[in-house]
Amino acid sequence: MPDSAKRLVYIIRSINSPQRRYVGLTSDLPARLAAHNAGQNRSTASWRPWTVEVCIEFRSEVLASRFESYLKTGAGHAFAKRHFLQD
Repeated sequence: MPDSAKRLVYIIRSINSPQRRYVGLTSDLPARLAAHNAGQNRSTASWRPWTVEVCIEFRSEVLASRFESYLKTGAGHAFAKRHFLQD
């Protein structure tokens, strides 16, 4: 799969406020994490710095977008907590 085609759904966790998590979609996780940690995202700026908890690669943006949307629902939060996250 060429790099330009990969789509990554990620969950990051605030280092200073570990109960804070953020779900996102990107094709370049290191650059996206750097942007979060630089305060370039209004939703995550207050809880910097961030670390990656989980990252899942999808073959298409459509599939990745669907999974990201699911993870942002109540059921998706429960799924992520049960399968990916440790408190």
